[in-house]
Amino acid sequence: MQEDCSFQDGMIVLPRTLELGANRRFAGEDVAENANVLTRGTRLRPQDIGIAAAMGRPTLLVHRRIKVAVIATGDELRPPGEPLPPGCIYDSNRHTLVAALRALGAEVTDYGVVPDRLSLIRDALVAAACANDLVITSGGVSVGEEDHVRPAVQKIGSLDFWKLAIKPGRPVAMGEVAGVPYIGLPGNPVSAMVTFWLIGRPLILRLMGAADLSSPRFQVVSAFNHHHTPGRREFLRARVSADPAGTMRAEAYPSTSSGVLSSLTWSDGLVEVHEDIGDVKVGDVLPYLPYGVL
Repeated sequence: MQEDCSFQDGMIVLPRTLELGANRRFAGEDVAENANVLTRGTRLRPQDIGIAAAMGRPTLLVHRRIKVAVIATGDELRPPGEPLPPGCIYDSNRHTLVAALRALGAEVTDYGVVPDRLSLIRDALVAAACANDLVITSGGVSVGEEDHVRPAVQKIGSLDFWKLAIKPGRPVAMGEVAGVPYIGLPGNPVSAMVTFWLIGRPLILRLMGAADLSSPRFQVVSAFNHHHTPGRREFLRARVSADPAGTMRAEAYPSTSSGVLSSLTWSDGLVEVHEDIGDVKVGDVLPYLPYGVL
């Protein structure tokens, strides 16, 4: 390297420690001839774009962005910024889902809030299915008197499953409407986001051509006690930090309510409590799913 050399009496003086072959880059040491650097189904990262450019590729064949329809349901929902009558809440799920979908690379069509009327919900589902590759609804999939989404879906399509043994997010649904894949998310905001991450994300990535749908878990040590009844997989909102010894310890949010959206901004991931185990105690080792990989 130039900074390690000197110029004396018209001669370039090399360092005595210089080894034969140092500071050379050989052809093929980065990528060998005929090597495969990008495989089909790869979600392109900045470094993937860089390696394609380094190989002299001006273009790459990619999957098109999928079109996703987002529909919120509920007479109680009001747009942010408008007056909030008694018994009503601001519509947060739709905005959260639109942001999450765009972060995955989807093209989103926002169909707004549809009132709790079976015919209106059915018409909105048909219109959304005609113009999109995937339809996602929020709310109306439980068993209340005004939960009309499930019967509306069954009139124009079918459900592959409804209700899973998870917490939060039990009343999640998946199926098809008018021949287009459909996901029905719960109305509670935490349930909606957890089920979107766990169930919606893999489906969306598959529809966009991705090969790796996994969400890596990391082992953390519990810094909390939690009562858990076997039979239902639970995802606890948690944040992780290293103790003085470098051990990653998880602190759980004090409330498990699926309506406390602030718990998702407080936490940085989900601690997974398997359906086969009982109570969680301080010191237990558990899988942890950081939001950053979702």
